[in-house]
Amino acid sequence: MKRRSFIKHAGLAGVLAAGTAPAFAQASPEVKWRLASSFPKSLDTIYGGAETISKRVASATNGKFQIQVFAAGEIVPAFGVVDAVQNATVECCHTAPYYFFGKDPTFAFACAIPFGMNCRQQNSWMYHGGGLELMHDFLKGYNIISFPAGNTGAQMGGWYRKEIKTVADLKGLKIRIGGFAGTVLAKLGSVPQQIPGGDIYPALEKGTIDAAEWVGPYDDEKLGFYKVAKNYYYPGWWEGGPELDLFVNDKAFAALPKDYQSVLTAACYEANIDMMAKYDAVNPPALRRLVANGVALRPFPREVMQACFKAALEVFDETMAKNAAFKKVYEPWKKFRDEEILWMSVSEKNFDDFMIGATRSAPAAPAKK
Repeated sequence: MKRRSFIKHAGLAGVLAAGTAPAFAQASPEVKWRLASSFPKSLDTIYGGAETISKRVASATNGKFQIQVFAAGEIVPAFGVVDAVQNATVECCHTAPYYFFGKDPTFAFACAIPFGMNCRQQNSWMYHGGGLELMHDFLKGYNIISFPAGNTGAQMGGWYRKEIKTVADLKGLKIRIGGFAGTVLAKLGSVPQQIPGGDIYPALEKGTIDAAEWVGPYDDEKLGFYKVAKNYYYPGWWEGGPELDLFVNDKAFAALPKDYQSVLTAACYEANIDMMAKYDAVNPPALRRLVANGVALRPFPREVMQACFKAALEVFDETMAKNAAFKKVYEPWKKFRDEEILWMSVSEKNFDDFMIGATRSAPAAPAKK
């Protein structure tokens, strides 16, 4: 089959998956971008999403389109990346959009809000439910165009020095958590603090905070939280399927050749799928190791979950009353989420519930002779 015919029939995504640099790249211009990550290099999963994009863009263009990745703090602080992209200090950043809740709570829809969607539902809303269009419209005001570029899946509820037995135990709790979740917990008397990933351990170790949430077993083990707090709670009701995004300066994106735009878009798709797949592979053995190291795995009590859910609804109503941009996204988002939950309660939940019971009650495999 001729090369051009292959590219035409296989499509760009197929070419990228094959790692084949298409012929058009030979005559294309050299482009060099800088990407500011909100994450430390030590987290190969979440920081690795940006590296996936960088490597794929380079390999698909014969090295003509280069994106150099910088960890949090190397160019700008973890929470300064949006300003850097907006002001064209860098061409793009890889981040968790809900970090920028303080600028506008609407940012959180490009990541996660409390009692929101899981990973599959989030992808569905973004790609086929109108979510991406709504976020692009919102982000125009920041000179940004966004692309889903990773997901951690449902996160853990974090690390606590003391047990959380009742809603009263949340009162006065100094917890590393930000965005909407922090606002919700503040309603219940907690004291939320937003701290970059690399700074959480010393804050927890010194007692500056009483609790901290990050992602899940694999990353949390790397950051060593189990050494200073033994109570590991679940689920992270504020992060059912948090999306990571590539935020790109809109003028920088418009200046790219069309084929480079397509390559970048496809590379973000790859990062989005790859990150979730990697977390699902590395979290189970990491959780086993944590439990073996004396970690107490605990579910949040039902009354705590219900109190947080009620507080979240109050926060949403309050935010909609004063923020038209948030309301514009929240109303279609909620309708889509509710439909997704209804569907998955019929399909996924019943299948998962059965498989959990079946595998736990299945007889052990016979020992090999």
